Amino acid sequence: MKSVIKGGDAFAFVEIELEKDEAVIAESDAMSSMAADLDVQARLNGGFFAAILRRFLVGETLFVNYFSNNTVGTKRLTLVQATPGSVRCLELKRETFYLQPGAFLACTEGVTVGVKFAGFVSWIAREGLFKTVVSGTGKVWYGAYGALLERDLDGETIVDTSHLVAYSPGISLKLQLAGGIFSSFFGGEGLVTRVTGKGKIVIQTRSLSGLVSWLNPKLP
Repeated sequence: MKSVIKGGDAFAFVEIELEKDEAVIAESDAMSSMAADLDVQARLNGGFFAAILRRFLVGETLFVNYFSNNTVGTKRLTLVQATPGSVRCLELKRETFYLQPGAFLACTEGVTVGVKFAGFVSWIAREGLFKTVVSGTGKVWYGAYGALLERDLDGETIVDTSHLVAYSPGISLKLQLAGGIFSSFFGGEGLVTRVTGKGKIVIQTRSLSGLVSWLNPKLP
């Protein structure tokens, strides 16, 4: 299987070439185009109860599409996310990674997608009360609004609320004021997330909540 991400940070999309007997599992609204002789089946996302949890706790679709190549040639599939922004490919090797709600786009067979309680700190930080858990061996495509910045963390860093997209299991989140009380609220930053531990984190440069806050005063 070959895949390439195109379109830049603003309008990224994934082109996947499926060889014979290869398959990709994608969110139900992710397919932009595909070869006419690819087979596609709608399936519950990880079984009935897992699908219900992912639908109502992390906002993913109830059904996923299973794209498989049962021909003898190479077939192309193009996937896109719902919002403008960047997409990344994560290679899992018997590993686990956490994604914010709505970030999951697609994965290969061998990857399990589940749900885990993220904690009230994550909820207050506008990262979601629950998080998507991807584990196993294979490729995972995920994305978010804006560009995505990958950081290898060994210690602490500060991330603005609603900007943390993904992180390793060794990472913990703490909520705090951006500075003093006066600076935090009158400087516009308010609460921020102190990210602590060792592992990888992925940050989005824009947030939908920030876009909404910018648009609302301008609407009639």
